[in-house]
Amino acid sequence: MTTIVPQEPLITALETQWKVIDDLASSLTDEQWTAPSTLPGWQVRDIVAHIVGTESMLAGLQPDSTIDASTVEHVKNPIGELNERWIDHYRARSRDELMADLRSVTADRSKTLHGMTEGQWDAESATPAGPDSYGRFMRIRDFDCWVHEIDIRDSLGLGDPQNPEPAHWALREIEASMPYIVGKKARAEVGSTVCFEITGVYPFTVYIATEDRSAVVPGIDGEPDVTLRLDGADLARCAGGRPAAENVDVEVSGDTVLGAAVIRSLHYLI
Repeated sequence: MTTIVPQEPLITALETQWKVIDDLASSLTDEQWTAPSTLPGWQVRDIVAHIVGTESMLAGLQPDSTIDASTVEHVKNPIGELNERWIDHYRARSRDELMADLRSVTADRSKTLHGMTEGQWDAESATPAGPDSYGRFMRIRDFDCWVHEIDIRDSLGLGDPQNPEPAHWALREIEASMPYIVGKKARAEVGSTVCFEITGVYPFTVYIATEDRSAVVPGIDGEPDVTLRLDGADLARCAGGRPAAENVDVEVSGDTVLGAAVIRSLHYLI
């Protein structure tokens, strides 16, 4: 089933997140800019380069790189190889050039997105999550950029994101994977119900019910079998398997065995 995502609110969230990345990166000292990040093999500047590279790819551009990315130790898949070629592209360029390209390509992408018809936005497209709407793809882009803001902040001890708009759509993207986490990875039994109480910059509650398959439901009768309460930024850290996920505090009430299985299964991104 194709995911329909509201066009203008999602574009606004993306534009907001791009501006947040711009402001955050611009505020860094040179030492912070070149500091090791929490992502293997990358400096903080490489996280920004990755964001620019992905948007540049979507704008039809190619990296100027001859590196054999398949030989890089931390690269695990073809997407990682493409990412690494963009990192290499920007390692040969100055901070000012990278930041100028960030502003240029996001302005171009913003214009393109606003120019899409509703039919183009809702049409099936290739996405990192498989065939789905182009709008879903852009929700994934919001999620990716938001998670990388967290990566920058974690690398430098700068706290959590504070803007609820991009967080809203990023966490809704994680919500789409919660049935897979509960049903497939945690192997919740038929009839099980799981509640996620998400706190932090964008608080909300998600209920997952497992019948023939697990699914997000608007509510349940009675108490869920288990409730997991955690901060939204921590949920993103867990989903991405970030180092800080090891220290995430998850409050569990109800079936602690099922709760522990779900917590172990929160990492689902490659």
